[in-house]
Amino acid sequence: MPNSNVLIIESNGTRADIVTSALQFMGYIPQRWDASQPPASITHDWRAVYVGGIDDDEQFEQAMATLDMPADQLLMLVGADSPQLPRLTQSSSPYATQIEVLDFPLRYERLAEAVRRAPSPRVSTGTAPLRLVGGSTAMGRVNALIRQVSPFDSSVLVLGESGTGKEMVARAIHDCSPRRDKPFVAINCGAIPAELLESELFGHEKGAFTGAISTRKGRFEMAEGGTLFLDEIGDMSLPMQVKLLRVLQERMYERVGSNRTQRCDVRIIAATHRNLENATAEGRFREDLYYRLSVFPLEMPALRERLEDMPELVTEFNQRLQRRGLSTVRFSSSALQSLRQHTWPGNVRELSNLVERLAILYPNGEVRAGDLPEKYRGVQPIDEAGGILRAMLDGQAKPAQVQGRALDTEVLLPEGGVDLKDHLADIEVGLIRQALDITDGVVAHAAKLLHMQRTTLVEKLRKYGLQSCARGSDTPPQSGTVVA
Repeated sequence: MPNSNVLIIESNGTRADIVTSALQFMGYIPQRWDASQPPASITHDWRAVYVGGIDDDEQFEQAMATLDMPADQLLMLVGADSPQLPRLTQSSSPYATQIEVLDFPLRYERLAEAVRRAPSPRVSTGTAPLRLVGGSTAMGRVNALIRQVSPFDSSVLVLGESGTGKEMVARAIHDCSPRRDKPFVAINCGAIPAELLESELFGHEKGAFTGAISTRKGRFEMAEGGTLFLDEIGDMSLPMQVKLLRVLQERMYERVGSNRTQRCDVRIIAATHRNLENATAEGRFREDLYYRLSVFPLEMPALRERLEDMPELVTEFNQRLQRRGLSTVRFSSSALQSLRQHTWPGNVRELSNLVERLAILYPNGEVRAGDLPEKYRGVQPIDEAGGILRAMLDGQAKPAQVQGRALDTEVLLPEGGVDLKDHLADIEVGLIRQALDITDGVVAHAAKLLHMQRTTLVEKLRKYGLQSCARGSDTPPQSGTVVA
């Protein structure tokens, strides 16, 4: 799985954002240098470095030292007004032959031309392909297919639900192919209005239509020699499908407003979450284009089909958070068990968002099942217990009913086993919170509902860090009722 591959060394925030956006648009993954959070070179495959307004020579040397790479393996993109330009262009500089000077305002075409000089990533085709995260059987098949198809120029159609990582597959194929030192250009066919998509793909001449104030290259031209990723191809209009089919058949196209034919040499990888066979049968997708694209179909499994990969995915997302300077989060075994009961309609993307959300709520802490957002907690017998506790408080139920009805619930042992101590602790925390909720935080009343001594409950509140949920002489004073 590719990580950051272009380092941005720029003190001017506006310029850094411009360069970052342009590189992301081209398919690269830039990371801005931060002296307080230096990047770990072993987790990156650096292709280039952008050097802008940094006048501190010592800090610049520090930034370059962390890359720990030979000078001939790095392309240096240097701002024309960078304080570091004179020293980098000296004949004694090891980077003198690896420099591309960029003027501001930054022109996209100039940047695209410059980054094509970036050396190939340190991956040998067919021997050590980039690997998507996951050791499950399903992901083993995906990684094997990537390894098989990467050396060839065959069109690939990546299928799968939204959020499964289809673009990561496309990038992995590109980065393991002979075209890896050429551009990887992505375009979302469903996010661009049909009337503008032709211009986005093939480019246009100045004056070709209202608003065309200058000549512009299309994605096919930007991806020349490399890979063009057509995301959400199933949302492309029928008229555009006809034009795309012609390009794929003849490998030639014209810019909008031009009669000059241009040849193209790009590898096509398309992706969609739609069922194209059904769309073809219903006349919403051209059958000839479908067979042209699906020379090598590759289906990404949904997260619910590879739940055993969840710990590895959480580790990967934590590493990404660390690289962004954020805190990480740990999941208890019972929390992971609850997550495995979720259907994950948003797939890996949904899990990534959840990990980031919980890392913000519980920085560098451990999340138990009871700490998860409600929809991720799975089937909980605790809710029934809470209902009986309320009935007890109202005098409508007897204490024995808590044991006889709510807690005598059949629990199936997971296939991989369970940490019983951790699981029981989660149940205990849930019941204590509900008892405090029902009794308005009064410890004595909650202890009565739970059939324990008040002092014992106070100790458990301290043990689990639940003092803020209670009020009483043995707990910190509260300004009002706190509901956990």
